[in-house]
Amino acid sequence: MWQYVPLGLRNNPAGLKRAELEAKKLSVQIGLREFSWADWVEPETPEPDTVSAWIDRYEIEYFNRRSRTPKSETTWRTDYRQPFAQLPPDEPLTPEILRRSILETEPDTRNRQRRCMAFGRLAKFAGVELDAKSLRGKYSPKRVNPRDLPSDKEIAEWRDRINQENEAWGWCFGVMACYGLRNHELFHIDLERLRDSPILTLTDDLNGGGKTGARRIWACYPEWWDEWHLWNIKLPNVTGKTNSDLGHRVTNQLKRYGFFKPYNLRHRWAVRTIEFGIAPELAAIQMGHSYQIHSDVYHHWIGDEVHQRAFDIAMQRSDRPLPP
Repeated sequence: MWQYVPLGLRNNPAGLKRAELEAKKLSVQIGLREFSWADWVEPETPEPDTVSAWIDRYEIEYFNRRSRTPKSETTWRTDYRQPFAQLPPDEPLTPEILRRSILETEPDTRNRQRRCMAFGRLAKFAGVELDAKSLRGKYSPKRVNPRDLPSDKEIAEWRDRINQENEAWGWCFGVMACYGLRNHELFHIDLERLRDSPILTLTDDLNGGGKTGARRIWACYPEWWDEWHLWNIKLPNVTGKTNSDLGHRVTNQLKRYGFFKPYNLRHRWAVRTIEFGIAPELAAIQMGHSYQIHSDVYHHWIGDEVHQRAFDIAMQRSDRPLPP
């Protein structure tokens, strides 16, 4: 049985001469029983894996390093799956494809930041060279405009109005206003403790907990806990697989009562703590975010008067250091 050895040579005098030399070499190897196909056939270069194949592998690795909970599922969907969906699934994963997709976003935006983060981690996992940090740009959370927030008097009026229509949603509105909660955090409250104390405790429960885990929050105003009977728990029956689902249901329900921006209750709580003279570092801890984010978002209110108030309090301490 004849077998052919491909040489990949041109059909010209030079090619024929080279073929004769290769034939003699082959004959010698056969005669010495040293022939091996590995010496004569170029190994096939495997096609690089596709984008979708690498994403599937990365998802497995991602959830091997953390429990698959509603909270981690939401993070995967928002911070990874959405950016990955902008990539061509059937093309090989290359630095050029990742870079091109990043540059499709506006510089210095959350969208740009998210793609750089997601693509950078995917590239590192796949062994693909990508300098995502240099493309990240500068991004900071949107600063809150003082004119966008309702006054505390308006908040109290809204709460009374909603409470007249539905006491359960009036209770939710009151808790969000009094403690500056994110929408979904209503469903991660230690309700037994709230019955006994105006200090609210958020838990890390079996459903994945709140966005930033367990923490304690002080009522601001504490009078609202008493006047609005927030100790009398009236949490509505709301279902949702993820924190995002729960949050959307709260937003949609409050919209039905005419209140379209429930997150402003959280912003107003933050501003209120500044007006009360509570240290921004402490307020940031209670809100479940970093001091840097706190100062970036609420910088309008952290002005000279806030610094002066803190300075005056420090100077009035009887145990403060004295000059030599």
